[in-house]
Amino acid sequence: MYKIVNRKKLVATAAADGIGHVLFALPRLLRGRTAAIRPDEIREILVIRTAYIGDVVMTLPILKPLKELYPGARIAFLTASGAVDVLKGNPHVDEVLAYDPFWFYPSPAGRWAEFILKLRKRKFDLVIEARGDIRDILLLAWPLKSKYRVSYDVGGGGYLLTHTVPYPGLRHKVEYHVDLVRYLGWKGTGPEWGIHLTDEERRRVHGILEKHRIGRPFLAVHPGGRLPLKRWPARRYAAVCDLLMEKHGMPVAVLGAKSEKPIVEDLVSSMKRKPAVLAGEAGLREMAGILSCASLLLCNDSAPMHIAAAMKTPTVAVFGPSKSAETGPFGNAHRVVEREFPCRRGCDENTCRYDRYNACMEDISTDDVLRAADDLLKERKTE
Repeated sequence: MYKIVNRKKLVATAAADGIGHVLFALPRLLRGRTAAIRPDEIREILVIRTAYIGDVVMTLPILKPLKELYPGARIAFLTASGAVDVLKGNPHVDEVLAYDPFWFYPSPAGRWAEFILKLRKRKFDLVIEARGDIRDILLLAWPLKSKYRVSYDVGGGGYLLTHTVPYPGLRHKVEYHVDLVRYLGWKGTGPEWGIHLTDEERRRVHGILEKHRIGRPFLAVHPGGRLPLKRWPARRYAAVCDLLMEKHGMPVAVLGAKSEKPIVEDLVSSMKRKPAVLAGEAGLREMAGILSCASLLLCNDSAPMHIAAAMKTPTVAVFGPSKSAETGPFGNAHRVVEREFPCRRGCDENTCRYDRYNACMEDISTDDVLRAADDLLKERKTE
């Protein structure tokens, strides 16, 4: 069962899988059935999750269980350079490796061979590819020749694994990742995650808040997102922020990367009340600290949404083409605002084929988002 929505990718993966199954049939037959993973043999573990920042955040809950399963093992985490900050200071990771795969990011393909040659010198006993993607399995996990290679076969490449994790069907990505360590034998409950900030980073966060005169409680808003189709109009965020500031008397902090400044400017110029603009000023880790101090975050389906969930900040997330059951803010202290459209189930989030462009986002009103925010703020006050 493939977990691939894009038709071209699905056809390409099925074709590659067909060829791969033929080429690797004899080696698999000669190797025979792979033995169960013995904890006493595991000294070096590599977790692979390169794309994208939000997905890397949702992979964090597997790290503590891995340490519990293999307390004497070293855990290395291979991720993209933009996601390295997510893992800094994590007590359950011994080493963070950075590589931007050319199949996900605009990087030179030639760097891949150089990177793999260096990585092959390491002796990893267990490699966990957390995405379930034939490209990561074929080009990152398989060349390392580790004794055990574990992942899903929902994106192809299962014939390159020693252990294939059964896929139970659509579920939240946090659970999708935690199921990997459950397969390995972890019996715990309640995923634990978060971005671990140093005391110095927390001081910098408080310095940023003081500089902008942001007292607590305050609201945070992030109107951006990696894909245009997943962004609710910035001017509607502006209207909601104005109403919340008037109703609850809270200041608003606008977050965003430097590349998202035009979206932020659109929001700020549409507001009647002046917010504090932090866009481009706070890095990923400072943003995590700011979100941990906020009473509420308003956002699209984006990396900051997952960071806020990891930091246990109540979140109102506006969803359009993406599937909230899979990538919504994880946990109970959140609200998802969305409209049901049949095409959402098969949307690849890059191209809108509905007769009204981006209607799944356009049909969400400011009242919808305002009600969700009000509900969460009322719950927060009664806690």
